[in-house]
Amino acid sequence: MNEDTIEKLKALQDILSRKFNIEREIAELPRALSTKTELVNRLKKSYIEKNTQFDETKKRMLELRRQMSEAEAEREKYEQQMDLIKTQREYEALDKEIRDASEREQYFRKELQREEKSLEEMEDALKREEGLIEEQEKELEDEQDKIKSETLNRREQMKALEQEEEGLIPGLDEELLFKFERIIRSKEGQGIVPLRRSVCTGCQMILPVQFVNDVRRGEEILFCPYCSKIVFYVGDDDDADGSFLEDDAEALADLVDDDFDLDDDEEDDLDASDELFEEEDEEEDSDAEEAEDEDDEDEDDDEDEDDVEEAGAEVDDAEDSEELEEDEDEDEDESVEDEDEEESDEELEDEEE
Repeated sequence: MNEDTIEKLKALQDILSRKFNIEREIAELPRALSTKTELVNRLKKSYIEKNTQFDETKKRMLELRRQMSEAEAEREKYEQQMDLIKTQREYEALDKEIRDASEREQYFRKELQREEKSLEEMEDALKREEGLIEEQEKELEDEQDKIKSETLNRREQMKALEQEEEGLIPGLDEELLFKFERIIRSKEGQGIVPLRRSVCTGCQMILPVQFVNDVRRGEEILFCPYCSKIVFYVGDDDDADGSFLEDDAEALADLVDDDFDLDDDEEDDLDASDELFEEEDEEEDSDAEEAEDEDDEDEDDDEDEDDVEEAGAEVDDAEDSEELEEDEDEDEDESVEDEDEEESDEELEDEEE
């Protein structure tokens, strides 16, 4: 029964993984569209602002034309009055009015020219932005059509996957199914992984021995205590060869410990025996140290004897050398005596002659 559940979960994992990927794609599709829409909205907002400035500029130009016309009419009126003046004071006053009106006329004329140039630049910019907005709106419409088509296609894929999912769900526990779907969503499409040599292949963590044994028995669905994924046992290659695994050794060690649990009295006896063995070991160590000390003393005595023998040999050599010197001195004395005797014999012979 548990094996059937594991097989269903493995098949369901593939379906749910593809299903959740399609859901994410459907959610991400409008993001590109939103970016394009935001760009079009910014262009439109900029166009509206510039168009407003354009209208304001045209209003200012109308006002400047009106003021310039007034200044021009005023100047002409003062010029016509020049023929009617009679005194020098009237002439000076009228001349000042004409100059002021001319200055205002020239000022308004310059401002009008500046505004006309600015208006032409704004008009060109507005035309460019109008063309860009039309282009972006066309691209936005195409993108919307494309997204709608892709969304429909993915929704059809979703329906096919949901049908496959409905064929696998019957017989599975609802709580288990809920946890399994949540794990796949949070673990990038992976919710059930094999257990190999006491290691969870989902998080590469070594699992406790008892947990591994429970997974191998396969009596219930178990979740990895580290990554929360469902784990199931698959045969290891070394198991087929009959080799002894380290986790098996640990499991046997645990069983031996469980089978040989001792009472308090037995544990006290074992502790006492351990203390006795420790004392004996300490005595043996002390005896060994004493033996080593004796060996060191014997080696020192041997070295002293060798030194004495060497000194005696040196003394004997010195005595032999002295004897040789004495022998040589005696030989020299004898040769001297022989020479003296020969000389005395020769003198006697001479006297006799």
